[in-house]
Amino acid sequence: MENTFKAYIVEEKDGEFVAAVKAKTLSDLPQGEVLIKVQYSSLNYKDALSASGNKGVTRNYPHTPGIDAVGFVISSESESFKANDKVIVTSYDLGMNTAGGFSQFIRVPAAWVIPLPENLSMKEAMILGTAGLTAGMSVLKLIQQVKPKHGPIAVSGATGGVGALSVAILKKLGYNVTAITGKESEKDYLTSLGAENVLLRKDIESFDNKPLLKPLFAGGIDTVGGVILQNLIKTTSPLGAITCCGNVASPKLELTVFPFILRGISLIGIDSQNFPMADRIEVWNKLANDWKPENLDHSCTEIGLSELSDKIHLMLQGQLKGRTVLNLNKEE
Repeated sequence: MENTFKAYIVEEKDGEFVAAVKAKTLSDLPQGEVLIKVQYSSLNYKDALSASGNKGVTRNYPHTPGIDAVGFVISSESESFKANDKVIVTSYDLGMNTAGGFSQFIRVPAAWVIPLPENLSMKEAMILGTAGLTAGMSVLKLIQQVKPKHGPIAVSGATGGVGALSVAILKKLGYNVTAITGKESEKDYLTSLGAENVLLRKDIESFDNKPLLKPLFAGGIDTVGGVILQNLIKTTSPLGAITCCGNVASPKLELTVFPFILRGISLIGIDSQNFPMADRIEVWNKLANDWKPENLDHSCTEIGLSELSDKIHLMLQGQLKGRTVLNLNKEE
């Protein structure tokens, strides 16, 4: 087995953060029961923050981001896994303060590892990744309260990873989906994912600043926070539900309690990082089977390690759509 491998390493130099693909050895990896040879990872917003030196995500540098990884077990001190098992690792502390998936090898606690579902290829698992897990968790919570017959579902940040996958899953489950986006040029893309309607971000942001507004949606999946989430809550029908998993627009909400006490709206928080393992496995199995979006490859761009910096810059500028998958074996 090779002892030297490639990894994307972010370093702090003179107060600035710079990244490069460098050589590492297995002895550089953190302690853990399971050593995995990574085949694919994926680019998430949290990875972009880590790669740009956000100390709220990653405290210490040098560091290798990557909150998602899939690959083969090389060795395991846990009886739950053996050599050559195909496994997924997402979230927990991977890629945050533990060296992550932008590396040809990772070493992690066995409690973070799940078997790759049979009906899912490794690439498909990373097209889904934490974004797919978060979308799946959001859908799982939403459909417990809101059924297709109740009316349309709004999905904000719909060209992003979580949003795009949420649109595709909801469409497959028979829901009428309204996609909310700031990118007018992406209407055709969102329609191809399954959106019946596309609403521009600027339009929903310009709604009247009243405590309650005319009901438009039976529920929603919000990935951005801020004014968009505020107005989704105000325009949700009685007894509707909205899941919340992001704050890229803003972490602040300026609301009264009226949507909650006069309409019985439920606001459901989604924490993909520490989602219970049993529920995590349930969602992954659904994503591999009944919930598996059609034409997963169509929402994916595949890159190698040398292309990461450019994609991270685009993500921070809000200029990426769909999913960016990192192939750790791509010839460069």
